[in-house]
Amino acid sequence: MKAPVIMVHGAFCGGWTFDSFREPFEAAGHKVLTPDLPGRGPGGSVVGLSMSDYAREIARLIRTCERPPILIGHSMGGLVAQLAAGRAPVERLILLAPSPPWGVHGASLEEAVSAVSLYTLGPYWLQAIAPDYGVVRRYSLDRLPREKRRALYARMTSESGRALWETLNWWLDPFMTTSPGPVKAPVLAIAGGQDVVHPPATVRQTAARLGGAFHEFPEMSHWLPGEPGWEAVAALCLDFIAAEDRAAA
Repeated sequence: MKAPVIMVHGAFCGGWTFDSFREPFEAAGHKVLTPDLPGRGPGGSVVGLSMSDYAREIARLIRTCERPPILIGHSMGGLVAQLAAGRAPVERLILLAPSPPWGVHGASLEEAVSAVSLYTLGPYWLQAIAPDYGVVRRYSLDRLPREKRRALYARMTSESGRALWETLNWWLDPFMTTSPGPVKAPVLAIAGGQDVVHPPATVRQTAARLGGAFHEFPEMSHWLPGEPGWEAVAALCLDFIAAEDRAAA
């Protein structure tokens, strides 16, 4: 029986991020779980939720699996995956354009601007932050056609300001909330060469911090699980899993 796969979505999103991306993994014989992070759904609220709350929930899900799963995280979900993998055993950790952990500095001006731009909202760490279509269009879903971009944006929901603050302003966090514990599993971090949210230089630092491998798709941007070329990303992930399985055997 193959290891299950847990896919963790990023900020403002839900498990629907992986509606297409999950299919090659299921075809390869993996059971795939795509949970929504806490606070989503009818009656839910993300106000006050911490990255620790997100990581705790994914770690709980990991422990329900019959064997250590393969954990895949996208964007902020990549950081949640790093934190969860430090709390519960996983077989592999795959990071798609991941938010960097505590101590990894951004490599671009755009990352620095993102870290301070939310302060225009006041004490945003006490709020639920709504997605901004202009930001999504320019930085996240920029390689998608307008119709599909609009459809995905319509599914987005508010994100915890506290979780965003912990992620974007880690150097101000004395609790080091986003510092992952030791990750014992093999790690693969993947970047899009056109990504300005988490550019390749930053993702490479994250891979080095975790002692993992790094791969860049030069023509791709931030939405690695769903923009044109996502099939090649999925194939690389499956090759990484198969190679590690052969090595273990």
